[in-house]
Amino acid sequence: MHLTPEPDPTPDPAALGDPAARLATVLAGLTPWPEDGSRPDGPVAVDATDRLLLDEATPLLAQAGPGHVVVLGDRFGALTLGALTLGAPDVRAHVDTVTAEAAVEQNVREAGRLDVVRDDRATLRITLREELDEHLLGGARLVLLQLPPSLAELTEIAEAIARHAADDVTVLAGGRVKHMTRSMNEVLAASFTDVRASLARQKSRVLVATGVRPEARDAAPSFPARADLRDADLVTASTPAGGTPPEGVTVVAHGGTFAGPALDLGTRFLLTTAGKWPAPDRVHDALDLGSGTGLLATVLALRYPDARVVGTDRSAAAVASTRATAEANGVGERVVVLRGDAGEDLEPASVDLILLNPPFHDRAAVRTDAAHRMFTAAGRALRQGGELWCVFNTALHYKQALTRSVGPTVHIEQNPKFTVTRSRRR
Repeated sequence: MHLTPEPDPTPDPAALGDPAARLATVLAGLTPWPEDGSRPDGPVAVDATDRLLLDEATPLLAQAGPGHVVVLGDRFGALTLGALTLGAPDVRAHVDTVTAEAAVEQNVREAGRLDVVRDDRATLRITLREELDEHLLGGARLVLLQLPPSLAELTEIAEAIARHAADDVTVLAGGRVKHMTRSMNEVLAASFTDVRASLARQKSRVLVATGVRPEARDAAPSFPARADLRDADLVTASTPAGGTPPEGVTVVAHGGTFAGPALDLGTRFLLTTAGKWPAPDRVHDALDLGSGTGLLATVLALRYPDARVVGTDRSAAAVASTRATAEANGVGERVVVLRGDAGEDLEPASVDLILLNPPFHDRAAVRTDAAHRMFTAAGRALRQGGELWCVFNTALHYKQALTRSVGPTVHIEQNPKFTVTRSRRR
């Protein structure tokens, strides 16, 4: 995806001279889209980590040539637009979630009207890519990275950079100090010979990695990881009516997916209720909403061999994992995989059965916004009489919200940690 926004015919002449002044003007104009930044406890468009990363990168950006700069994990466009403002001729970027990608696109469109970003360039050359591959990273000499929350995701990123970037690449990986661990240094050190930390500023710090290890160039990638699961509840849930149980189910997981190549406890608890799910003659279209590794989408395809199955997730890593898991279990041709935000792109009244294990964390914070949007999407996507089967932490008490968004909701199973509900579309 290439972004080439139109220039503003009335640039601010005072801001066109000094790079620091141009950068300040650009960053001040960003918003945490789709919000406007006015909510006191809401997200901010530019955080201390963005600013520290750009400060550390300034001398390198001033010397950057075409195809040299890659941005990973940008939240709202601060790093992408900041890099262009400070001299990068172009930027290749990857953001995992479709929501962050849309936010970057929106702020790029807005900033495209500012010649403080463009300087003397005809267009802003930004390429957004969904995969961590040679098209994204090939020949890169500077990578700006907002550190991901998991070591597995960081491992996949570091290995991909070492495999595809230039020998003299510099990786600037920034994060909030409270979320950073010594293990992050060790992950980077497995692919790079020199890893050091910057001084902390405003509770943020940058890890600087240089010197690609020669062995990292051709090393087998750690991700996607693969495991053959033989859990009894998983096998039972995957068995079609009157059919032969599979020996097991294979799961394939990229580094950024929840639970990795394993069966998480919430999903396992949901699978124990499979005997109460609708009969095959009632399920023509089934959906794994927030598919993650695609384990539930694959279970649906195995259990309902005549049904059309869809798996959807906002994460590029999850979409790739869902597709790979379905293919590993021989149902790839029957599972349609979509990348979208909380099921908002689903056709109304198009599904008979939905399985949902909604997220409730955004990094270290407990957030239930996505779950409520998923409930709304499920209510819209279900046909009359269709069912949503949902598992969630018992302490979250979602029953009333499910009733409002979908229809009459009953508790099917509950233990101190998890609850499984069935909601039927009115």
